[in-house]
Amino acid sequence: MSSHADLLARHRAVLPGWLALYYDEPIEIVRGDGRRVTDAEGREYLDFFAGILTNAIGYDIAEISDAVRSQLSSGIVHTSTLYLIRQQVELAEKIARLSGIPDAKVFFTNSGTEANETAMMLATQHRRSNQVLALRNSYHGRGFGTIAVTGNRGWSASSLSPVNVSYVHGGNRNRGPFKDFSDADYIKACVADLREVLATATAGDVACLIGEPIQGVGGFTTPPDGLFAAFKEVLDETGILLISDEVQTGWGRTGEHFWGIQAHGVVPDMMTFAKGLGNGMAIGGLVARGDVMDSLTANSISTFGGNPISTAAANATLDFLLEHDLQANALKLGNKLMNGLRHIADENPVIGDVRGKGLMIGVELVQPGSDTPSAPAAVKMMEETRKRGLLIGKGGLNGNTLRLAPPMTLTEPEADEALQILAESIAVTNEELSR
Repeated sequence: MSSHADLLARHRAVLPGWLALYYDEPIEIVRGDGRRVTDAEGREYLDFFAGILTNAIGYDIAEISDAVRSQLSSGIVHTSTLYLIRQQVELAEKIARLSGIPDAKVFFTNSGTEANETAMMLATQHRRSNQVLALRNSYHGRGFGTIAVTGNRGWSASSLSPVNVSYVHGGNRNRGPFKDFSDADYIKACVADLREVLATATAGDVACLIGEPIQGVGGFTTPPDGLFAAFKEVLDETGILLISDEVQTGWGRTGEHFWGIQAHGVVPDMMTFAKGLGNGMAIGGLVARGDVMDSLTANSISTFGGNPISTAAANATLDFLLEHDLQANALKLGNKLMNGLRHIADENPVIGDVRGKGLMIGVELVQPGSDTPSAPAAVKMMEETRKRGLLIGKGGLNGNTLRLAPPMTLTEPEADEALQILAESIAVTNEELSR
């Protein structure tokens, strides 16, 4: 039995059946360097999914590894937030400054799920209301509250909820009743829908609206710039808070801006973050208006949130990202990849859409000659790209969208290499589905 097959059998014996694994023959990744990883059987891959956008800088980055080793050498791995943590304070100062939120304060968690749970707890406490607005096709985590505000049936395991949720249009520009509208008309229609939902489906005293500037699990769907600014005009009429879920869009990945919400020309009341900040170390959190952050009246801590090891890694990651202007690199190489993919799409009708910003790119696959979503095409593409040495992700409401999100240190030759593999894989997939 191969190394992978043996580990897979052991995995299935002791881990949940609902724990998703990629590929017909799942792989174990055991080494990494730059943008490349190696599996347990010695096969090397160019990584274009980066641990679900988490390894934002890449693998074996000296500055980050050295920061973690330095903290480990002190003997202090953990103290809890009951004590002062210098790395935590320094990281919070940087994030507060970068957020653009007035009088910002920061709280650290271990994941994006925890960050969004905390944001909703603060919003409902601050507003004294359990009513929350969310976007259709959204994903905000696997916790009890975050599943409740996830507008994607494939990831919402329970109808039970600690909050009263109403869903509004706006997340998925490519499908739904407004898909053929111009950008201006789309925003106008979504704002009208928001007003209708507030008037008919709520008691009026809503706590917050939570939304992703680009829907990650939803298939990297990208609303028109300005949508959230138009939403906030409505929200501000009654003091409803705006939470921007930046778990996937933060840290310059979209290329145009440091935070995804900035494309909309609006400053939210809270932003949640995680994934790329620690370059693989577990860290999440939120940055919020000081009055909102301080509205919690009970005692609270996060045992592991903001711990010395994770914040040491995060400080080094954020410094590296800023010093090397990886936001500009994401813009440059993201445009290169999207232009290349759109050229490939011209010759392969299995591609229904290429969308995204920066190094956050979605390729929607359809049955050739139609706009019918094709999940089998996405499954085929996963296998074809892996076979050729490229790791990618997939998602979308119908499981038919390829997700490309390589480390932001990606080089031009690596982008060319990926485009070649994608072109070959798409041609094979297009031919098979066109038969």
